[in-house]
Amino acid sequence: MGCNECRDQLDAYLDGELTSSEAGVISAHLRSCLNCAANSLEKVQVKRSVAAAGKRYEPSSELRKRIAKSVGGTRRRETGSLWKILAVPALVVLIVSIAVNLYVRRENSRRQQIYSELADLHVAALASTSPVDIVSTDRHTVKPWFQGKIPFTFNLPELQNSEFTLLGGRMTYVAQTPGAQLIYQVRKHEISVFIFQDRGEETVGLSSGPLHTLSFNVENWTQNGLRYFVIGDVGPSDIEALSKLLRDAG
Repeated sequence: MGCNECRDQLDAYLDGELTSSEAGVISAHLRSCLNCAANSLEKVQVKRSVAAAGKRYEPSSELRKRIAKSVGGTRRRETGSLWKILAVPALVVLIVSIAVNLYVRRENSRRQQIYSELADLHVAALASTSPVDIVSTDRHTVKPWFQGKIPFTFNLPELQNSEFTLLGGRMTYVAQTPGAQLIYQVRKHEISVFIFQDRGEETVGLSSGPLHTLSFNVENWTQNGLRYFVIGDVGPSDIEALSKLLRDAG
């Protein structure tokens, strides 16, 4: 793939509009071309800034009160005993519906923001000239490197008789929470494994299981007080296989 073709498809790649095979070609080019990698990083930063700006406003409780008051005033102008009896329950239903809708939208937005941020971190790492801080295929070298850098410990799987290779790891942050990012390779494709402490109040709505977001397949789960995310532009079967190895490692 040439640089011109990469530039033409880069926005589609970052927005998740390419197939897994197309995304794999872009990823391979970014690892070998410093100019395109720098362009990718710049676009990722712009995309994250725009996404953050779009999520700054949330309807306030005062706005909900004004809506409820306006609806209540309309109801009071109606006459008839039957309407008066029905008005209060109808108003309650309306307010509850508004509240539920706002809650669902907020949770969906927050969930998408987390997955988008993880996808950005994955792309940024692969586009970097130094995707990992500790370079090693030995889990007994990578795991101890994180001691004292993050407030938890974790186990890594034995990869013998599997298609996966550990490339190394790096420190990372999501929502100002420190965690570990591990890079694995399978058939020249990279997969990021993110591990954080499971902070229940901040992970509500992040239902465990596989999903597809942007150009990537993702699986997440909680285990032993930790939250795991496995993300990459490989097929769901590869994500599932690596996730099983990590679960079995405990």
